[in-house]
Amino acid sequence: MKITVLAKPNSKTEKVEKLPDGRFRVCVKAPPTEGKANSAIINALSSHFKIPKTSIELVHGVQGKKKIFEISGIF
Repeated sequence: MKITVLAKPNSKTEKVEKLPDGRFRVCVKAPPTEGKANSAIINALSSHFKIPKTSIELVHGVQGKKKIFEISGIF
């Protein structure tokens, strides 16, 4: 399953929200440098969906705020 994520790095709180249009907003405290925010987003999605981090792969948007993740093992 592929999901679209709107990344919010440098946030005060960490949370995962599902938006009305089907996308997810993921707020993380990590800065958007050296892949730290991407790793934090994977950790947040892993906790939210209760799946291992190895089941989540970033397929598009490594440096942008709009990202597409491939999630396996959820359905």
